[in-house]
Amino acid sequence: MGKNRVVNGIRVRHRPLWRRILSCWPLYLMLLPAVVYYILICYVPIAGNVLAFKDYSFRKGIWGSNWVGFKYFQMFFNSYDCWRLILNTLHIGFIKCILEFPFAILLALLLNEIHAMRFKKVTQTITYLPHFLSSVIIVTMMQRILAPNTGVLNQIISAMGGDGSTFFLMQAQYFHRILFSMDLWRNIGWDSIIYLAAISSVDQELYEAASMDGCNRLGQIWHVTLPGIRGTIGLLFIMGVGGLLSSGFEQMWLLRTPGNMSVADTLDVYVVRIGLQNGQFGYASAIGLIQGLVGLILVVTANTLCKKYTEVALW
Repeated sequence: MGKNRVVNGIRVRHRPLWRRILSCWPLYLMLLPAVVYYILICYVPIAGNVLAFKDYSFRKGIWGSNWVGFKYFQMFFNSYDCWRLILNTLHIGFIKCILEFPFAILLALLLNEIHAMRFKKVTQTITYLPHFLSSVIIVTMMQRILAPNTGVLNQIISAMGGDGSTFFLMQAQYFHRILFSMDLWRNIGWDSIIYLAAISSVDQELYEAASMDGCNRLGQIWHVTLPGIRGTIGLLFIMGVGGLLSSGFEQMWLLRTPGNMSVADTLDVYVVRIGLQNGQFGYASAIGLIQGLVGLILVVTANTLCKKYTEVALW
């Protein structure tokens, strides 16, 4: 039997949960694959973090292996590579999460000002396409462009009277600039989609009012468009901050060379190298757990600060 409740002085019968689910079963059926995906891919593997506290043995399995406590955490923080890896990861995370962040907003604002729909669609398609290319293809293209003597960039430098034999990927001082250019080219179009959707929801009457007050197009962008998408910018920034300690494995693994190893060796690469290549699964799990906890702390901190000073927050 369902319980009764009073709404505006009228007694309303509250149906049981299973009846409400049954009445909207097509919607719940559509939701089911997403729920199963997140349970199997995102929540079940969390149990594997127990490896960070165990001396894993194939014979005994995860739950039968001996406990070692915080041994692997102490090993990592006492290791020679610890702070070098952390600083490299933070540097690359800053480039990807903070330095690249405004460019997608700028592209969305520029696309919104294009009134020729055919040209706008072609431009959007061109900027979106790199996102669907794999890291292997993009890095291979970059290697061909930056190759000494035969690469396009070196040929241009040579034609202008410079030295066309520079091996850019073998020199650490060029690594961050190469990574920034490559990652920005790949993601700027895709990241701008959300901002374009947010801009399209801004009330057009606000633009008319701003125009009547004497605002030009730049003034309308500053006083109407940007405040209108402030919430979206804040939410994406908060989520992006959580990736400061995650540089991404594929790009870094493919871009690493003996010459740039000092700046390209990050925690993500180190985890794969130690865990899969050396078979130290517990040690690698401990480092991965540290990354996850730091990311959680950063998201919570950014959310708290944004909620306090801008009234924009995830929760």
